[in-house]
Amino acid sequence: VQLQASGGGLVQAGGSLSLSCAASGRPFSDYVAGWFRQAPGKERVFVGVIGKSGVGTYYADSVKGRFTVSRDNAKNTMTLQMTSLEPEDTAVYYCAASDWVGPNYSYTTEYNCWGQGTEVTVSS
Repeated sequence: VQLQASGGGLVQAGGSLSLSCAASGRPFSDYVAGWFRQAPGKERVFVGVIGKSGVGTYYADSVKGRFTVSRDNAKNTMTLQMTSLEPEDTAVYYCAASDWVGPNYSYTTEYNCWGQGTEVTVSS
């Protein structure tokens, strides 16, 4: 599956932003999908993941309660709704997918399909 992330931009601290990931190729419902982010000079880290049918979501502790991952398999899209944004959320955000993800769902190596990334900047 090919993935394309969009929706990044500049937002003030405390604000909200919604990112979208559009999938093409095989049916998106065949894939577990997730979001990762990479801040300047740092490694890519897990943000959240959602099961194939949309049931079951897991989040990094740093975003729990502020970010929500959802998907619409009929539209082949996944959304990352971000609220109460903090300057520490500044990063390039990537969507990722895999037809099977085990218990190590927070590892980048579990995913074999990646979007190109969309940049989010949170100003203080």
